[in-house]
Amino acid sequence: MNNLGFACPTQAGNFIKINFYLFINLMSEKRLLEIQKIRHLTPTVFTICLERDDIKFKAGQHIGLGLNEYPYMREYSIYSGENDDYLEVLIKEVKDGTLTPKFKACSAGEKLIMDGPTGSFVVKPDSVKRDKFYFIATGTGISPFHCFIRSYPEMNYQLIHGVKFVEESIDRDEYAPDRYINCTTEDPKGDFRGRVGQYLAANPVDPDGLYYLCGSGKMIYEVNSILQNKGIAPHRIFWEIYF
Repeated sequence: MNNLGFACPTQAGNFIKINFYLFINLMSEKRLLEIQKIRHLTPTVFTICLERDDIKFKAGQHIGLGLNEYPYMREYSIYSGENDDYLEVLIKEVKDGTLTPKFKACSAGEKLIMDGPTGSFVVKPDSVKRDKFYFIATGTGISPFHCFIRSYPEMNYQLIHGVKFVEESIDRDEYAPDRYINCTTEDPKGDFRGRVGQYLAANPVDPDGLYYLCGSGKMIYEVNSILQNKGIAPHRIFWEIYF
C-alpha cells in the first residue's frame, strides 16, 4: 500500500476503493513499535525499519502506521520478508503531505503506532512451487513484490518495474539481473524506454503465468487490458492499486 490509499485486491475486474484515512479509534489492534533505522534510497523514497515484536504476517499484506499526535494512519505494504527479524515499509514522501514528511524526519529509537497486518494480496505457497510469477509495478508499488521475493527465495519470477529515472530503481541489486526489467519513461539508460504497459504490448506474454500488478490505477487499467487482449485469463491477474 502507498501513503495515499488502497483498493482491496481481487481478481481482475473487481476491486473496492477504501478511504485512505484510517482513524485510530476504529483500529481493532494497535501497538507501539520502535524504529530501528531509516534508509534514504532517493531524495523522496525511504524505508522505515521497525522492531518485529513477534508480529506474524503473510507476504503481500499491509500495515497502518501513525504518530501519537495524529488521529489517523496511513497504509503501507510490508517491504521486508516473512522471515526477517524486522518489519520494514517503503514510503514515498508527498510534498506538503500530512504524515510522510514527519515519517521521513523520524529517527531511530522513536516509536510509531502500528495497526494490522491485514490484506489478501498474497500468493499461495503451493503456487510458488508450481507457477511462474510476473510482478508488474510502478514506483513504490514494488513493495509487496520485494516482500514476496524475500519470503520465497525459490520463487520463479520476472519483475517489471516502471520509474521515471534509473536512479529510482529501488534496491535493484537485491534481484537477479535476468529477472528484473527496468522501464524508464524519462531516462534512456533503462532496460526499456517507456511505460510498463508499452513493454508488455511490445513483448510476448506467458499464457500460463500468474500476473500481479501493483501501482497507479492508470497503470493497472492499462496493463490489465493489454494482458487480457493478449489472451491472459482474468483469473490469472491480481492487483493492488496505489492512489
